[in-house]
Amino acid sequence: MSELAIPSAKSPSARDKLLAAALEVIRTQGYSATTVDDLCRAAGVTKGAFFHHFDSKEALAVAAADAWSQTTGALFAAAAYHDHADPLDRVLGYIDFRGSLLTGPVEAFTCLVGTMVQEAFATSPAIRAACEASISGHARTLEADIDEALSAHGVLGVSASSLALHTQAVLQGAFILAKARGGPEAAADSVIHLKRYFTLLFRSPEPERSPGCPTSPAVSSGTN
Repeated sequence: MSELAIPSAKSPSARDKLLAAALEVIRTQGYSATTVDDLCRAAGVTKGAFFHHFDSKEALAVAAADAWSQTTGALFAAAAYHDHADPLDRVLGYIDFRGSLLTGPVEAFTCLVGTMVQEAFATSPAIRAACEASISGHARTLEADIDEALSAHGVLGVSASSLALHTQAVLQGAFILAKARGGPEAAADSVIHLKRYFTLLFRSPEPERSPGCPTSPAVSSGTN
């Protein structure tokens, strides 16, 4: 998702430049390793400008989490998978769209809030809360389609909210694998497995046999 940027006027403010720098620098080298000097250098602003807008690196990180939610939210809201009439097609289209974003260097497609919360969950309640709000907020955008698909396909015992969060758990884990292996291949495999899981979960059950109809031994459906 290297195309993400903070929406701004023709002449972005120092604050906008710092938020855009945070999205790129923190995804590249992590929250802890990123200094205020790094952020100022990347944004092309002075430390005076930094502290005019933010009290600390932590304050910028919290604001960056919100900016990340807004910019990624706009990206997903405009995606073509919303155009499908069938809710399951919309959900599967979302997964395909996530897979299509796994291009370029690792820092270009991994998640800012996932990166920050892994490092700061125990040391910064403010960052943890901001990252949780971002991840859970994005998951909630999937719930209506998932809930409609569950009803349409008669899937019981599964809540839309938990299944939506499961998609994010898989994706965040996929990003960790990409970082560990230095490329998108393992992450792409995880997205494929996620789509396979949804396909199997929502597969329509076989029609009931009429009374007296002879049964045959269980056989594979042929879909492996």
